[in-house]
Amino acid sequence: MNKNTILATIASGDLCSDLSITGAELRALLHLAGEVKRNSAEYATSLNGRYLGLLFEKPSLRTRLTFELAIKQLGGDAVASIGPIGDREPVKDIARNLDRWTSAIVARTFLQETIDELAEWSSVPVINALSDMYHPCQSFADLLTIEERFQSLAGLKLCFVGDGNNVAHSLLLNGARMGMKVSIACPTGYEPDAKVLAQAEAFACESGGAVSVTNDPAEGVRAAQVVYTDVWTSMGQESEAARRAAEFAPFQVNGGLMSAASREAIFLHCLPAKRDQEVTDAVIESPQSLVFDQAENRLHAQKALLLMLLA
Repeated sequence: MNKNTILATIASGDLCSDLSITGAELRALLHLAGEVKRNSAEYATSLNGRYLGLLFEKPSLRTRLTFELAIKQLGGDAVASIGPIGDREPVKDIARNLDRWTSAIVARTFLQETIDELAEWSSVPVINALSDMYHPCQSFADLLTIEERFQSLAGLKLCFVGDGNNVAHSLLLNGARMGMKVSIACPTGYEPDAKVLAQAEAFACESGGAVSVTNDPAEGVRAAQVVYTDVWTSMGQESEAARRAAEFAPFQVNGGLMSAASREAIFLHCLPAKRDQEVTDAVIESPQSLVFDQAENRLHAQKALLLMLLA
């Protein structure tokens, strides 16, 4: 494959959530991400003259910088606006300004409804760079990292340990549609959204995968090839930090929990990590940890996404 041969486009035209992309499109994206990673020079001018508008309500290191670098390394450029979306003017007005100036809108928001409204009013693609419900771009990099290690995704067990949050939702949906066995191990009351879980179960039925939820972390990680965690308190939940610290303490990923997983298990974390809270420093620095490979793959997966939406 060369820079003139893109495997597929994303038919929806947007990436509002993981449900905006089909299983076949996801497979194409992962294939293209690997190709771009291996042969980056071939794609260096693929998006010449294209510009991204970045709207970020939340702080960001990996998401913002990898989108900026992705578009620049494909020949385009990006401009960013940091702060609340919709305070000074309606979201529908923001969308119709940006679509006159840029080729796509990348938004990192608190509310999923903000992403959906941007897409409703924008004539250019809108990309969910994180919302309260989904983090699709993270899951694309995660699957790419797992596939690089194990060569195939089908049949692998991934256990997400912690809050049934946006990262867990995206892993459930995309892991299930790729034929993985996705387990969520969380404290009672922190289970994933019921509708997301039901959709993941439907995907698993089609792909031969499986999904499960448990309140026992040792049960969740048993025989898992991938152990994944995230911070216990996400942005916007700071008032809950003390309560969450107590409730999530038994769900820390440490050497003992990793020993309950498969002997070949890898450790993943979307970062930033609160070391010695949700994961011990020893685990995140261990040979099992691929967190920085995972962070690097944000760049390559997002290059593939941009090519499929804009090339």
